Amino acid sequence: MSKEAGGNFIGVFPLRFHFAARDAIHFPDGQASNVLRGAFGTIFRRLACDPTCPGAKQCDHRATCAYARVFEPGSPGDAARGYGDWPRPFVFRAAHLEGRTIRAATEFSFDMNLFDTRVPSAMLFALAFAELSRDGLGPGRGRAELLRVTQEDACLFDAQGPRPAVPPLSISLEPADQQVERVTVQFVTPTELKVAGGLADRPEFSVLIARLHDRIAKLNELYGESRISPLAAHASEIKMTRCEVSHVGRWRRSTKTGAVHPLGGFVGEAQYEGDLGPFLPFLRAAKFTGVGRQTAWGKGELHVET
Repeated sequence: MSKEAGGNFIGVFPLRFHFAARDAIHFPDGQASNVLRGAFGTIFRRLACDPTCPGAKQCDHRATCAYARVFEPGSPGDAARGYGDWPRPFVFRAAHLEGRTIRAATEFSFDMNLFDTRVPSAMLFALAFAELSRDGLGPGRGRAELLRVTQEDACLFDAQGPRPAVPPLSISLEPADQQVERVTVQFVTPTELKVAGGLADRPEFSVLIARLHDRIAKLNELYGESRISPLAAHASEIKMTRCEVSHVGRWRRSTKTGAVHPLGGFVGEAQYEGDLGPFLPFLRAAKFTGVGRQTAWGKGELHVET
């Protein structure tokens, strides 16, 4: 669905970053997206911020700061109500790099989905990742040269600099035209869904679709160009008829504080049955948006089979 048509959709720039490794680069198992996110944040802050800045949350200029908008979004007014951290307008897709060592002179790539369609942010990521030729990446700080940034068949950035911008991909959230009574959802990367009192052990449909709808609606409210329709009332009637998920434990260590943070969740698949037509577009959108906690690290990626 195009933006001009209005209606129920979410816009996304599905970006792919292509590199050539200058040195060997190792991506620890379960850490590839975290490595990329950390490198981007460090470089982007250096490029965008005054060195004397006390940090995005205390910055007097955060309302106009590109770093704060993209990497540490939030509002002081929301913080007073317990919602100080907004969802970041991007997610990394780098599961194929988990546990791999990229040899020198070898090309590699990863994907990043960007949901900020109001402000042109793609070039900020390109300029930051171009600095990896100096800063390096991963535990050994292996250097990598950014070759190009693409969106599907279009080149947005290469050795000559920025290319003409292309519009975002619009993902329709309108109910499916055909009747859909069964879907299988694959939890491709570790997924954690909040429920009252903690985290869900199983992806019950009403919890899954509620968290997904909330995430997409918030992304559109903060960064997009349409308002998402309310969730269909019969979500609680959808039954989970098969559940084959297992929990994986992963952790990351903060380079700032040294604190260890969990990155695990459940992976596997579940089957649902019922009147799924109104929910199918949201489930398919989760391939881009992710669902649940820590989606910026690549968690919560779903694939759907009908």
